[in-house]
Amino acid sequence: MTERWARTFAGLIAALLCTFTAVGMVIPIIPKLVTDELDGSAFEVGVTFTVSGVVALLVRPYAGQLAQRTGCRRVMLFGAVLIVATAGLYALPFGLPGLYAARVLLGVGEAMLFMAGSLWTVALAPQDRRAQIVGFYGLAMWSGFALGPVLGELVHRAGSFGAVWATVAALPAVAFCVIFALTDRVERGAAVSRKLLPRSAVLPGVSLACGSFGYAMVAGFGALAMTHRGVAHGSVVVSAFGVAYVTVRVVAGRIPDRVGALPVVVFSASVEALGMVLIAFASDLWLAALGALIAGGGFTLLYPALALLTIDAAPESERGAALGAVTSFFDVAIGLAGLIGGALAGVSYTLTFLIAAGAVLGSLYAGTAAARAAAAPDPAAA
Repeated sequence: MTERWARTFAGLIAALLCTFTAVGMVIPIIPKLVTDELDGSAFEVGVTFTVSGVVALLVRPYAGQLAQRTGCRRVMLFGAVLIVATAGLYALPFGLPGLYAARVLLGVGEAMLFMAGSLWTVALAPQDRRAQIVGFYGLAMWSGFALGPVLGELVHRAGSFGAVWATVAALPAVAFCVIFALTDRVERGAAVSRKLLPRSAVLPGVSLACGSFGYAMVAGFGALAMTHRGVAHGSVVVSAFGVAYVTVRVVAGRIPDRVGALPVVVFSASVEALGMVLIAFASDLWLAALGALIAGGGFTLLYPALALLTIDAAPESERGAALGAVTSFFDVAIGLAGLIGGALAGVSYTLTFLIAAGAVLGSLYAGTAAARAAAAPDPAAA
């Protein structure tokens, strides 16, 4: 039984890594396509990326519900097909409208594949390892996002736009084959709530959104802050955050299962906020990099802990929508943080990161409230 579970989970990880590597490959390529080939502007580059994010945000709760009704494997397969079709639209000469259509299709496919895989992962994971397994699943997505742009640049330099589109189609096709070979024993067809924002998702979602402000500020403004202060190699700050994020998730992924979600939320938010304060006042690269390491190490366990709270609090009929909604809070926070950070950066980078630290501490408050709500007896059960 354990061997079968591990084999299925390994297949899900491989499929997710292939798919999101393909998604990440186009990140450095689309700006070149829009400006060099389609005579578009920088604004249209931004619209292209925003379209897929907004669509994925809106589709995720529906995708979770659909996976509960019809089966995780079926929804993942359909998502992979849509992402393959996206590569075909990239290659067709339909100009900017065709590119926008491709990004809409990508948002739908990405949401369906990720959310169905999330539910499948939760159903597979042993009770005492849920947070760790959910954390590894999310790490596969972020690893794909990290690997994809590098691969995209290499393929484009060695070949052409066509070579990139062919690779972008091949990777989710491999994912389709992997998923097709898996056996889905997750129960389906049960009654599924129509709620798109279940109550069980609100407080964990707010907590995740607050914690995500730190990540967004480091990714968007960490290197810029160093440049403004006359410090070279500011990209090291972003890299340090990523290294800590991956390392702590791999090494300490079982901690939420062992000590409970609440202590992890409190510790993670406190540590991440400390890292933001260090970056806010850093006058040299090493102090900023240390702050980024601390912040990344704190942030990485926040999602697994909050996902665990959501899973425990949500009725079975709402679990798909609840996980989808919590993940959507992350997308909303990234968008808001970009707008707020951009406005604050014009005034002071120190203020930018101090505001981020304050937002992260809001994660502590909302996460604590979520844990108390999850532990409270259900009045309907009385």
